[in-house]
Order: sequence, then C-alpha cells, then structure tokens
Amino acid sequence: MVAPGKLFIVATPIGNVEDITLRAIEVLKIVDAVVCEEFKPGSTLLKRLGIEGKEIALLNEHNEEEEAANLLIRLLNGQNLALISDCGTPVFSDPGAYLIQLAASSGVIVTPVPGASSLMAALSVLDFKMGRFVFAGFLPRDPEQRRGELTRYRSLRIPVVLMDTPYRLGALLDDVIKVFGKAHFVTVAFDLTQPTETVYRGDAADVRKQVGPRKGEFILIVGN
Repeated sequence: MVAPGKLFIVATPIGNVEDITLRAIEVLKIVDAVVCEEFKPGSTLLKRLGIEGKEIALLNEHNEEEEAANLLIRLLNGQNLALISDCGTPVFSDPGAYLIQLAASSGVIVTPVPGASSLMAALSVLDFKMGRFVFAGFLPRDPEQRRGELTRYRSLRIPVVLMDTPYRLGALLDDVIKVFGKAHFVTVAFDLTQPTETVYRGDAADVRKQVGPRKGEFILIVGN
C-alpha cells in the first residue's frame, strides 16, 4: 500500500511578499500541487517566488465538497499538497476546513507552516494589554443583523476582533458607533505590511473621521 501524502497548511504574505518564510517556499517547491481559492493570486505568488510549472488546484465555495473529495484521493495516493489562501494564514475566513476534516479523519497528516497572519499582526501593535478577546470575524451583511451581533458582543465586555471586505469598513465603523458609542476605543489596522499601512487608534467617532472613504484590507479591534 502507498503511504498517504501530507497536507500542508501554508501561510502566505498579507501584502509584503518578503514576509514569506523559508520553510513555506521550500514546501511550495516540493508539493505535487498548490491548492488555493483563486487562480490569479496563487499563480502570481508562485511566480514572484520563482516557482514555475507548479500545478494549481482550485478549492472555493462553489466546488469545495466535490474538489475536497478529489484532493483527498490524491493525498491517499501519496501526493503532497499545500493549501494556501489569497493572503495570510488559510482557513480563518477562507475555504479549506472541509478538506482538513476529510484528510484528518482519513489518516492524512495535516501540518501547519506558520507565517503571516493579519490577525496576529494587528494584535501585535495594540497599545493596550489584551489577555483575552473574541474573534468575531465577518459579521452579517445586513445592517440590522450586524448591529444585533455587535449588541451581543458588547454584553461580553471583552475586546472584539472584526474583519470584513475593504468596501465595508466605513459601514462597520458606523454600526460600532451606534452600538458601542462614539467615545468607545477602537483600533483599525489598515493595509498591514503594505506601503499604505496605517494604524488608527482612538474614539470610534474620531477614527471614523480619519478613515473617511478609504477602502482596504483591515482588522478592527473594538476595545472592552
């Protein structure tokens, strides 16, 4: 019998390609295929790393169940695969959890290759001590439902970490102001590791004014 291959969960840069680790580069070179959500970001990263001719397998919300089963067969047949996201550490807000579940339950070794993470990068530049927090991730798109979720988190009285699409930063801050109040302390880590990197800190209303119409990748930390 052929020994199963390994599934590597590889963190990739969140903006600055120089944040890739040496181990990540080596893993991406040796695996039989790189699994990613979209072809263009994956192929662009491999090209920038000088990795040519590598097979790319797409795993996204449209084909996750079927493709995960196909990838499991490859793993069981001895192939090694690397799962990456468009940027940062996979699975937090991207497809891949189902593939990991299938692989782990079938005896395939799933191993992390740690590296860049927008979440950890944002937490590392906070100007207050945070012993615990709630990672709320992406809230509902509907404003009323979103405010309902924020109200529930407010009752916990611990910092809340939020993410969303670049164009929804302003709307999310507006809802935070409505639920937590204008004077509530927030931090917005904006475009981390990129030339436009900015960290906004202060009262929610003041940060909202500073952010204005800007759009970009962000992590929003609502203080307790």
